[in-house]
Amino acid sequence: MQQQGIILGIDPGLAHTGWGIIEHAGSKLACLAYGCVETGSADTLPVRLKKIHDQIAAVVGRYKPSALGIESVWFGENTSSAFATGQARGAALVACAGLEVTEFTPRQIKLAVVGTGTAEKEQVAYMVQQLLGLDAPPTPDHAADALAAAICFTSQNALVAQLNSHTAMPEGKT
Repeated sequence: MQQQGIILGIDPGLAHTGWGIIEHAGSKLACLAYGCVETGSADTLPVRLKKIHDQIAAVVGRYKPSALGIESVWFGENTSSAFATGQARGAALVACAGLEVTEFTPRQIKLAVVGTGTAEKEQVAYMVQQLLGLDAPPTPDHAADALAAAICFTSQNALVAQLNSHTAMPEGKT
């Protein structure tokens, strides 16, 4: 599991795919960059998916992350928007081929960043600002959510490493 490195976070969506890059070194986190891929509803689905793929691939090429924390698709009442989000998520994942990928539910991300799985978007953005030492909450909220997914990746892996170090058997013991 990653203990340090460059982590990419993605909040997928067909109209807005947020992305965020953080650097994780020990207990320190730093924001390197964030943004949002926006696609227009007037464009065809293949054009929109290609734009998401190409822009996320450019982020991967520029920052060279070793890992990805990505939000899973939530299936609510609007299944057509869930399918569109899933397609956008797929385009982004293809751009991240070769990275260590961990997916998180929106609830897991909110819990890791805010301390409650029912946090509002404003609370997530505020805590991302605090955890990364930013001057202001990141905007748009899709970028804040992407940075939160990257932070969630680091906290989940830190927890796994801590559990592994406490449960490791001494040499020669089984």
